[in-house]
Amino acid sequence: MSDLHTPQAGDDQLPDIDVVGLLMRQHGDIRNLFDEVERSEGEERRDAFRRLVRLLAVHETAEEEVVHPFVRSAVDGGAQIVEERLAEEKSAKETLSALDDMDTDDPKFLPMLMRLRTDVQEHARAEERYEFSHIRRSTDVTNLAAMAKAVKAAEAMAPTRPHPGVESATANVALGPVAALMDRTKDAVRKAMGSG
Repeated sequence: MSDLHTPQAGDDQLPDIDVVGLLMRQHGDIRNLFDEVERSEGEERRDAFRRLVRLLAVHETAEEEVVHPFVRSAVDGGAQIVEERLAEEKSAKETLSALDDMDTDDPKFLPMLMRLRTDVQEHARAEERYEFSHIRRSTDVTNLAAMAKAVKAAEAMAPTRPHPGVESATANVALGPVAALMDRTKDAVRKAMGSG
């Protein structure tokens, strides 16, 4: 089929017409936001970190709701591939949650952020190698576009802050900001896919 191809260098420059191109672009955006958080300070760092948390939540949740189910059902050995990615995501979510409870000016923040960055980059490489290449070989442009549409809708509908209007740090910790943001994003993805 001429409509299928394997991800290659430069695929993150493709228009967001298929889910692989869109997720590859998000990988680049995530790398750029890590850079921005590292080189900024004070309020700029807090703002950049909030945007990083939001993008990571949207990206991982969209993968859990759109990419993983497809890989499980359409790729040989897909269940094992997905389980390995979920284990990587669990570790990154735990680190992200710990960072979210910390002030960005805390001396422990940047070293922990660097650990998260390493985990996220290794996870992204594994996704590109073990999931993305199989997705393009296993479906056609119509399905790739439909999956991309669900991811883009979630990106547009996801909240920009974990808890708008919640000012109390105690209330924020009790509600679990990262988990709540991921839950809201999951709802947005399901709504975009017409299943929620």
